[in-house]
Amino acid sequence: MGEASNAADVPVGGVESAGTADFGGRDLAPGVPILASVVAVVSLLVGALLVVTSLAGYAFSPWQTSGPLSPGLIGAAMLGVAPGLFAVGRARAWEEVRTLVLPLAVVLLGLLAVSLLDADKLQAARGGSLVLVLFSLGWVAVLGLLGLSAVVCLVRQYARPARPVRVRTAPLPGWSKPFLALLGSAWCGIGAGLSAGPGFWAAFVPWDVTRTDTQALGVWAVALGTGVLGALAEDDLARTRPALLALPGVAVALAVVLGVRAADVDWASGPGLSLLMMVGGLLLAGLVGRRLLSRHPLPRP
Repeated sequence: MGEASNAADVPVGGVESAGTADFGGRDLAPGVPILASVVAVVSLLVGALLVVTSLAGYAFSPWQTSGPLSPGLIGAAMLGVAPGLFAVGRARAWEEVRTLVLPLAVVLLGLLAVSLLDADKLQAARGGSLVLVLFSLGWVAVLGLLGLSAVVCLVRQYARPARPVRVRTAPLPGWSKPFLALLGSAWCGIGAGLSAGPGFWAAFVPWDVTRTDTQALGVWAVALGTGVLGALAEDDLARTRPALLALPGVAVALAVVLGVRAADVDWASGPGLSLLMMVGGLLLAGLVGRRLLSRHPLPRP
């Protein structure tokens, strides 16, 4: 107990800032950065494929979809989160990455559940082109492997002993907390509705979607909201570095796809305007957070 207390009391910039003793908390399990890096590579490859085909006007998806926009947005989210996932490897403590890794687990397990529950909608079950059939089979296999790996990594991570975490060195400004609470709740609430009740909530999506599209988009929305609310709960910019890379990346990638496929979206509707505000909120939260973090000369492991 004495060692843990001393570790928590080490001043910022002290001689122990080169290790995890300065930060406290749980040491990062080796499997977590490996998982994050593997998912980042897969996200870059698959996300780029989905985005490029969507921008070209092709509906390339592991399941039957109503058009190119939905798979394009899923691919955009995959692309946007990749820089944050690569940054996980530079962390030494679990508390520095959990605002990104926990939403990552939500995405992997959520998309796997959607793919299995709607297995009859997969291209492999419907008998589409050979490329789409193979893509859908690979999609389920890779999600299954990564989802299982995420569960194992989280179990091993929380099995590690925890030490007291040092005091917050870069707390969130008070004015930002209501904004983050509203933004995170909006993404989580809408995502939960899309995932749990696609038959009803699909009508609130401002473009044509299938049931599987609706649930997959809902999973991503829940993950984004979880990340934003997680940053609010941490109340320390130093513990959200990877997430602050992912948020603006996701927002920019979504904006590019929505801009190119703008004709597919009913922008005059309430959901269309809400989508603009929510994507803009992600961009604003990420950019402002990184700006505020740059003003704090925080030690890096």
